[in-house]
Amino acid sequence: MAPAGRGCGCWGSSGAGVVLSLLLLLGALACARATEYYSPLSLLKQELQHRQHQEAPAGGGCPQSGDWADQYPECESSFLNFHESDCELRGSAPCDSLLSLNTEKILSQAKSIAEQKRFPFATDSDSTNEELAIAYVLVGSGLYDEAIRHFSTMLQEEPDLVSAIYGRGIAYGKKGLHEAIEAFKEALKQKVDFIDAYKSLGQAYRELGNFEAATESFQKALLLNQNHVQTLQLRGTMLYHHGSLQEALKNFKRCLQLEPYNEVCQYMKGLSHVAMGQFYEGIKAQTKVMLNDPLPGQKASPEYLRVKYLREYSRYLHAHLDTPLTEYNIDTDLPGSFKDHWAKNLPFLIDGYEEQPGLQPHIKDVLHQNFEGYKPEVQELICVADRLGSLMQYETPGFLPNKRIHRAMGLAALEVMQAVHRTWTNSKVRMNGKTRLMQWRDMFDIAVKWRRIADPDQPVLWLDQMPARSLSRGFNNHINLIRGQVINMRYLEYFEKILHFIKDRILVYHGANNPKGLLEVREALEKVHKVEDLLPIMKQFNTKTKDGFTVNTKVPSLKDQGKEYDGFTITITGDKVGNILFSVETQTTEERTQLYHAEIDALYKDLTAKGKVLILSSEFGEADAVCNLILSLVYYFYNLMPLSRGSSVIAYSVIVGALMASGKEVAGKIPKGKLVDFEAMTAPGSEAFSKIAKSWMNLKSISPSYKTLPSVSETFPTLRSMIEVLNTDSTPRCLKKL
Repeated sequence: MAPAGRGCGCWGSSGAGVVLSLLLLLGALACARATEYYSPLSLLKQELQHRQHQEAPAGGGCPQSGDWADQYPECESSFLNFHESDCELRGSAPCDSLLSLNTEKILSQAKSIAEQKRFPFATDSDSTNEELAIAYVLVGSGLYDEAIRHFSTMLQEEPDLVSAIYGRGIAYGKKGLHEAIEAFKEALKQKVDFIDAYKSLGQAYRELGNFEAATESFQKALLLNQNHVQTLQLRGTMLYHHGSLQEALKNFKRCLQLEPYNEVCQYMKGLSHVAMGQFYEGIKAQTKVMLNDPLPGQKASPEYLRVKYLREYSRYLHAHLDTPLTEYNIDTDLPGSFKDHWAKNLPFLIDGYEEQPGLQPHIKDVLHQNFEGYKPEVQELICVADRLGSLMQYETPGFLPNKRIHRAMGLAALEVMQAVHRTWTNSKVRMNGKTRLMQWRDMFDIAVKWRRIADPDQPVLWLDQMPARSLSRGFNNHINLIRGQVINMRYLEYFEKILHFIKDRILVYHGANNPKGLLEVREALEKVHKVEDLLPIMKQFNTKTKDGFTVNTKVPSLKDQGKEYDGFTITITGDKVGNILFSVETQTTEERTQLYHAEIDALYKDLTAKGKVLILSSEFGEADAVCNLILSLVYYFYNLMPLSRGSSVIAYSVIVGALMASGKEVAGKIPKGKLVDFEAMTAPGSEAFSKIAKSWMNLKSISPSYKTLPSVSETFPTLRSMIEVLNTDSTPRCLKKL
């Protein structure tokens, strides 16, 4: 993350948005308890009357365009049962809820919930139930900090109030998973048969990435009630994203026996079938979701919005099951408008779209392949792939280990190794029916094809292959770090690093535009320890800062010394009280893409030349130079973000494979809390990234046995053979080999 030439750009819109805050209300409730009883609902009404004339139109907290970032792998992660899920793929609902909800709506919802006792373990006390209702509505409204304070205040008076303990855990689930887990455990101490607490505990562990603990909690919930649909749904989804598709399918089938119109289970059932190559059953389930049209005025579910894309893609995959992979190209075969809408998660409204042909009876589904049915050398190949893939796992909240992805990307790394080695010995590759010298995109395409088939739900597409009209507008790869009061736990490790960078850019900006006030700005920034505290500082010292500001990063060129490319944009908008959007995004325009491509082209040309020398030499310096070129090339790939999904693991598998071609094997795991793509995006340059990456890779000489492994591309030449190897269970045999 190099210093930006134009450092800090500030902008604003009309009016500073004021977001609903119930801090005064919570204080009032505490005072009321100390004196005489006032209904919490009447206090809320007083707050409404006091605040109504003060509230300005909300602004600055939400981006105007839809987000289609790869923030969360799936969207069923909700701890709330009584309130409609606030999780959407486009990421807008929590913020919209926060901005649009006013005190009158909170009053209405809380009153209704209190009267109907629509929360766990309501008490015999109307006043306590009213207070619990307010707290749960605060949670459902995205006001998690206020909800936590309100639940905590109640627990000071009644420490064993299980509904408040559980509710606080729900609120913590959006702020800090460890605190949520402790709260759910405490609720279970008070109520050992609390099914929803076990379910929520399982989901918290799942979001933390702890598969074993999540499985145990879900199992305990189902022991109490084997027909608990939401637990079956959550466990099934977790199993799918763990790569255990057969087990996931059992949960979705049971879920649908109990609740035939459950859209999530129906969609995931269809997805599981398709991922395993069972297209007939998969498309049958997908069609059932498609037929479940939303009622007039009803919001379409995420599953309904995605299912037609999945069905069309499933038909395409089925038609190409037995076609050699070198003879077709998904990026050029699929219609541009289809890819554009799919990548952006837009409703399936595509003018003039012609559906993919239906399933052809002569093309049979993929059959189960026993591990023992493979030749010993292929078994060895699979075991090596499993081990290599496990080294690519992030040990960070939000990343669940996925053994299917591990195998796919391990095989990708081995295929990259073999292809790069052939290139360095002057061999050619066959791509799209033509034989030619391999280019850098071919190297990445190897990993792309494996990532695509490992999870067909996710559109892994090259952005520069999108329609020209889309390219001219650019694609925004957007990641929310903080939205409202929700913290994206995946990127927590990088908050401080980004904060320091922003402070530096603010100082540069004021040094150029406000030199007399620079000392005062510096002193104020020294007191800032959280990102949200930057907004008041910027508003104090810069009149242009109304609703927020942006900071741009720059990526230095190796090809043209002194030249810089656009990196990513950091945006902070809103205000300090519960309405902040802290995000990063890369804008993949045609011009920006061409600049990065020129950089990567030059590095790949140099890499190929030095790789050919390395094949004929055993000099340590040559190997080190090749290693640095590989890491530098991938550094620019990470900063470009040229794919709609999966850029991170695809790039890392290319690193692992290309290094093996150079005679070096990655033996170290990615450190806890580290994300390789963010390491590249926040590094000041390619050399810094290379140094960081090598510090954990623990490079060693490659095992001679790797040279005798069978060719990945020849062993798995079709989509059918790829799906077969991803389906096969190698656990007992590979464990013995390791």
